[in-house]
Amino acid sequence: MSEQHILFPVTLDVRWQRPAAYALHAGLSDWLLAPGSLTARLKQLCSHFRVEVLGQEMLPCSAAEAHGDIKAGDQVLVREVILYCDDVPQVFARSLLPLTSLTGSERQLAHLGEQPLGQVLFNSPDLERKDIEIACLDRQSPVAALTRMMALEDTTELWGRRSLFYLQQKPIMVAEVFLPGAFAYQEAAVV
Repeated sequence: MSEQHILFPVTLDVRWQRPAAYALHAGLSDWLLAPGSLTARLKQLCSHFRVEVLGQEMLPCSAAEAHGDIKAGDQVLVREVILYCDDVPQVFARSLLPLTSLTGSERQLAHLGEQPLGQVLFNSPDLERKDIEIACLDRQSPVAALTRMMALEDTTELWGRRSLFYLQQKPIMVAEVFLPGAFAYQEAAVV
């Protein structure tokens, strides 16, 4: 893998909540709560989709990110990427893949490179997704610092979601934060 981004790991130490905790406009809600593949949806809206890997490293799961079958202190492969549509950054994604989940055919998930994790997950017929949780990240969050470093529009808040997936009964946590200027913030881009 190539050199890691200077801010890796960006981290997502935020308070995730059930969607009912927020009053969201319909367009944003549609993106945050969509049950399907975000990768597939983004690919429909652009001519050129790509993944930039910010970093990937085996780390202990933090107490703030522990959830369900992923416990604090568990060794997890942390993968952080930016999803681009036509060279416009759309989503920062952070995935936690427990070492215990990277066995059997799931071992391939540790070697995705620039292949989107979502594409692999949603192509699996036995994929199970738990409830979606959402969060609002403020200007002090590490993701906001990343957006400033990328010279993106400086916004007061960013919205994200996370879900616990099970592939062959093995847990994988995926969190996605919509970056400034993303389709999710544009009401006309509901597909």
